[in-house]
Amino acid sequence: MPTDRTWPLNIPGLAYGGDYNPEQWPLETQVEDVRLMQEAGVNLVSVAIFSWAQLEPREGVYDFAWLDAVLDRLHAGGIRVALATATASPPPWLTRKHPEILPELADGTVLNQGARQSYAVASPLFRTYAVCMTRKVAERYRDHPSLALWHVDNELGCHVPHDYSEKAAAAFRTWLEQRYGTVEALNSAWGTAFWSQRYDSFDEVLPPRAAPTSLNPSQQLDFARFSSDEHRAHYRELRNVLREITQHVPTTTNFMMNTHNKWVDYFSWAGDMDVVANDHYLTASDPEAHIGLAFSADLSRGVAGGEPWMLMEHSTSAVNWQPRNRAKGHGEMLRNSLTHVARGADAVMFFQWRQSLAGAEKYHSAMVPHAGRGTDVWRNTVELGRRLKELAPVQGSRVTADVALVFDYPSWWGAEMDCHPTDALRYPEEMLRWYRALWRCGITVDVVSPQAELGGYRAVFIPTLYTVTDRDAARITEAARAGARVLITFFSGIVDEHDHVRPGGYPGAFRDLLGVRTEEFHPLQDGETLTLDDGSRADLWSEKTHLDGAKATRTWAEGPLAGLPAVTQHNVGQGSAWYVATRPDDAAVAAIVDQVLTEAEVAPAVAGLPQGVEAVRRHAADGSRFLFVINHTDHGVDVPTRGRDLLSGHNIADTLHVPALDSAVIHEH
Repeated sequence: MPTDRTWPLNIPGLAYGGDYNPEQWPLETQVEDVRLMQEAGVNLVSVAIFSWAQLEPREGVYDFAWLDAVLDRLHAGGIRVALATATASPPPWLTRKHPEILPELADGTVLNQGARQSYAVASPLFRTYAVCMTRKVAERYRDHPSLALWHVDNELGCHVPHDYSEKAAAAFRTWLEQRYGTVEALNSAWGTAFWSQRYDSFDEVLPPRAAPTSLNPSQQLDFARFSSDEHRAHYRELRNVLREITQHVPTTTNFMMNTHNKWVDYFSWAGDMDVVANDHYLTASDPEAHIGLAFSADLSRGVAGGEPWMLMEHSTSAVNWQPRNRAKGHGEMLRNSLTHVARGADAVMFFQWRQSLAGAEKYHSAMVPHAGRGTDVWRNTVELGRRLKELAPVQGSRVTADVALVFDYPSWWGAEMDCHPTDALRYPEEMLRWYRALWRCGITVDVVSPQAELGGYRAVFIPTLYTVTDRDAARITEAARAGARVLITFFSGIVDEHDHVRPGGYPGAFRDLLGVRTEEFHPLQDGETLTLDDGSRADLWSEKTHLDGAKATRTWAEGPLAGLPAVTQHNVGQGSAWYVATRPDDAAVAAIVDQVLTEAEVAPAVAGLPQGVEAVRRHAADGSRFLFVINHTDHGVDVPTRGRDLLSGHNIADTLHVPALDSAVIHEH
């Protein structure tokens, strides 16, 4: 990342604020907003994300006067601005004049105007209009003193991850020609000898639209890569305009790094971000949603390469788009926010500043709720601002980890395609199964891509890395030989980057590393479980595995594979490689994780904490250490530490007491 564009300009301490949509409110409310922002300690707001129709109400007719006044008002109040390109939703006049810019589903259904993201990202015409609007905004506000950051578009790929229109088809062909060079290379990569799919020219290729039966999996995988790349190309085009006009101002866009947003490979985007930003929302139906939150934060840090990152959006309380939208409980907003900060965020922002009175998101919570200032939500907003101000010394410090968890978007795409041994495998579930066990052990985890340098980790966990290149497989093997304890789970190393099976037996790319060879998969039926020799149970998956240098640490106690290995361990160089050829129950996963961590000599940040209490350290360049303790339980907890609690101002001699559902941040000595 460029050294002169690595953080929003002139933000002291941690950034705090949210999406601000003044166009929804009368002038007197906008004036009050600035005063309330000052009361809450807000220092950064995102503006004009969905303002295209207000800024250009008719083609070529611009109205910037209202936005001029908003930015002037915010600047006078000491509040910086992340200014958007206003391109996240084209105005009705544009889609009416040019309906050809609208996206299409695989069955040809056109997605019309009336929501947001009503555009085909591969449409050259749409991109021309978006570049024009971006240039207008950049030229007008290039020297505005409130400008701290450019916010490009919004949640790219969120609602329309794939477009199957003719615009997309043409762009896909170009992408394929650049990737493969010749149609012969494409035919080889896609295995088109199967089902008479051979292409004679790139002009014959289509996106994987609705078809009579199962589509070519290699085609599907490449279309997923293309779709992610096409959204990134749109980002780059707008970013380049901004850099041309304001070279000193950093740019970002808000990612959605969670276990639901499948179709954008954020690791491949990382090098294009001056600052990595993420949006995260709890899953209301998940009683352990705070663990999913921690995973998302660790993934954000992984995409950021360990650099500080921005939490661009989360919610003060309930959202509006889940089946049942739960309000947050006592202390939950603060705990959520501090968990992100503990795991590397130097900004805490919300959607949105003031709760809307109309529109699809009017029941989505905000910093200023419908009921106004006399509410717990507003009191929490002010209290969070106060606490974040006290955490200014944390800014710029980094999280370090001895354990890595490998997360791969192409494996997610590939593992869940059709015509597989089971259709019940869900990649995020397998990822979180191992992450949860590590979280419960109090272990700080870097969530990284298979392309990451793994040599510095004591332990590396790799769930269901279905598709892997030779180079990445060699990198993982080298990490084990150099001393890491590497754990790999079932359906890993099975195919190459083209979704071609690696012959010779499973798990393909990792057979030699793991010292095993599987001759056949034995998926389990819905509801079926089998017992292992240690009494634990497993479901979903089993396989006929033979030892080839490894030793079995657990075998099947029943079923057609009785006596064969289910979990193995293989000494490799200075390290070892574990293979889990099934999906063990949670207790068994915890036991396996404990064995691997013990072998790797990995300890938690604070030993002996009860489950439900997380502890994470951030380390500053000057040697300062900040211990974040977040108590998700209904009981107070005592933590051995020495230093100053930045949130309370108290000096801690040897033991810190953290009340139930509360948090502490200790500047340790």
